[in-house]
Amino acid sequence: MKTVYVTRRERFNAAHKLWNDEWSAEKNKETFGKCANPNWHGHNYDLHVTIKGVPAADTGYCMDLKDLKDIIIEHVIDKLDHKNLNLDVDFMKGKMASTEVLIIAIWEQLESHVNATGCKLHQIRLYETENNYADYYGGE
Repeated sequence: MKTVYVTRRERFNAAHKLWNDEWSAEKNKETFGKCANPNWHGHNYDLHVTIKGVPAADTGYCMDLKDLKDIIIEHVIDKLDHKNLNLDVDFMKGKMASTEVLIIAIWEQLESHVNATGCKLHQIRLYETENNYADYYGGE
């Protein structure tokens, strides 16, 4: 059988601030620039979730994309959309709210739910802006 990779895109809006409490305000501003704004700032994120699997003989699907959408909405979008990543999101508590840290946390929210369907979570791509994004494949 042949493995196929299928991607679902979802979007969310969220605010955050990049700030290290162990540093001075000057060092935070020097390191994070505008992202250290004391009154937060926001992004319109694009989340791309790629699964891999073998299409079923009876449906031709690796996974029904409605099921994938439901998993993403329940375990990620509902928790992140129109929230403050630093203050409102349980799985981001105590973590730096960078795109790099956020994408790992999103993977951790999705992996067991996607893998329980018989497919495997393969990759997540998270666009913070149209020019900046991160990819994560799990593992190290």
